[in-house]
Amino acid sequence: MNWTIAFILLAVVVAIYFLKRAGQISDKEALAHLNNGALVIDVRSPGEFSSGHLPAAINLPLNEIEASLPRRVKDKNQVLLLHCQSGMRSGVAEKKLKALGYTRTFNLGSYGRAARIVKSR
Repeated sequence: MNWTIAFILLAVVVAIYFLKRAGQISDKEALAHLNNGALVIDVRSPGEFSSGHLPAAINLPLNEIEASLPRRVKDKNQVLLLHCQSGMRSGVAEKKLKALGYTRTFNLGSYGRAARIVKSR
């Protein structure tokens, strides 16, 4: 195999890994927030949520979050940990909620990552 091609493939894999994790809260910070009463918000669809979800997670689908969250969470300083299936929708939700004034909103990323963090408590 050509070493140039191998290097390029490795660089692409590393870049994808870091881009996927960009903007996500660290495991250590997420655990600290969970231990201090953070709310876990699952922004997946109701169907995805019913197929399996984290204990105590609140299901607020991305397409409803701007209307639903202010009714459910009045305190805009409440720590909110968001997750979805891959981390993309939760990243979008984080931006929407920050625009609404929720200052302590963080992206946990994928359901798998969020489950691993919650289990490690």
